[in-house]
Amino acid sequence: MRSYGRAVAGSLGCAVICCFPVPLALLVGVSALRTGEDWAWIALALGGAGSLAIPVFVLRFVRSSFPRITRRDRLKDSGVSYGDDTFVLWAPRSKQGSAQARLARADVLDATLAHYRPDGEGTFTTYGGDLTPDEFTPKIRMRLRVHDDEGPGAFETTGEWRVPSLCLSAVTAGRLAVLVDPDRPADRTGSRTAGRVTPLWPGSALLAGTRTCRVIDLDGRLTEVTGRPERLLRHLRISREAGGISLDGDMLDLRRLAPAVAARYAAVADHARAVPEDRAAVTEPGEEARWLVDSLPGAAAGFGTVGRRWSRRGGVLVRARFLQMTATHTFQDHGPVLDTVIRIRPADGTPPFDAARRLTVPMDYLAVLHRTREVVLYAAANGGSFVVDWARTNLLAGTAAATVIAPDDEEIPVGGRPEVIWALMNLLASLGLSNPAPVLDLRKRPLNGAAGAVMEVVRGEYARHRRATGSPKAGDPADGPGGAGRAAV
Repeated sequence: MRSYGRAVAGSLGCAVICCFPVPLALLVGVSALRTGEDWAWIALALGGAGSLAIPVFVLRFVRSSFPRITRRDRLKDSGVSYGDDTFVLWAPRSKQGSAQARLARADVLDATLAHYRPDGEGTFTTYGGDLTPDEFTPKIRMRLRVHDDEGPGAFETTGEWRVPSLCLSAVTAGRLAVLVDPDRPADRTGSRTAGRVTPLWPGSALLAGTRTCRVIDLDGRLTEVTGRPERLLRHLRISREAGGISLDGDMLDLRRLAPAVAARYAAVADHARAVPEDRAAVTEPGEEARWLVDSLPGAAAGFGTVGRRWSRRGGVLVRARFLQMTATHTFQDHGPVLDTVIRIRPADGTPPFDAARRLTVPMDYLAVLHRTREVVLYAAANGGSFVVDWARTNLLAGTAAATVIAPDDEEIPVGGRPEVIWALMNLLASLGLSNPAPVLDLRKRPLNGAAGAVMEVVRGEYARHRRATGSPKAGDPADGPGGAGRAAV
């Protein structure tokens, strides 16, 4: 567990070494002043200005790179009211197909990472423009089944597409919004083939259920439409045909639209009330064939490390939730730099508060963003600052299979049971025990001393879950493929 103080000290040491001429000029100036040289003040001015600039630069750099949230990040009055179940995703715009292209839904049958090798070496890289640069956009090879109701019907196609990091969850979920170019001319057999397929990534995040979407109808009624892909696809078609309607927020107010366009949306709402659409599953079948998380960069999932000083002073773990993510023009190798809004729930029971912070979000976490927006923070004892713990966050999100190995060699999968994982994280933190891996092996020292307490948590949470739901534990055949580590949080 790296502390903010150590991050500042390490960066300051590196800056002094890299900028050694600055303190050297100060020493030369002092020496020249003692000997009465006329140019001593020049060296003193350069050395003094540089020496003052180094800590300012270091503090700004650590502020941008270290995921620490302080009181200065709290939202005072943003003018935006976020509900607990709201998630607003402002993704980069997609390249548009031809004006004659048809909007359709596509199911991702399988997906693999084809290419992602940026040469930023972990530093921050900033670009201009609205589109994500190819260097920081992973290329994914996908096999799609396109449901083109207005064209030749369903067909399959395979290709490689650049997927913005913020929209990777649409691939994992398996639902995309695509544009199909006009059919190609008939060949010798007389059959026509569908044209090029171009995914619309912000629309795909909408169909995948990653983004929240609500509709206020002409009578002022609020309807939740998140996770209803058929209705959302109709919305996307109307917005494309009408023009000027981006559908990139979390709310669509029909009262603010032109009457003709509002009437079309209202007709869709009337149809949805007459023929209700069930909320779609979190992911389409066959998720294991498009599980990109293992090949994407990010922090390794684990139960987390514990700083002795932090533990002795009464530091605690805190759960929070992302309410908003907005793309920026800055990137790092393992993830984009995003403007985020986070709702933090302090461990002492005080009311939750929202904070706005620019963070580098790992790609493997973004790939499961349709499942969960939760994030784990470790808090200072006085509650004045919070630091994002990506290792614990990724484990809670299910990017890796979480397992407990009992002293009698029994392997107990706890993936898909966030309350069990959360309870174990807190237990280890309270005992000052570190376990950076996703496997908690109670046979090893010093974990074997906490075996009794760990097993009590595992058995107790499992029994409560069975009594509440009657469902089998994670990892049983009823969970399906990958259930031990990839069940929805």
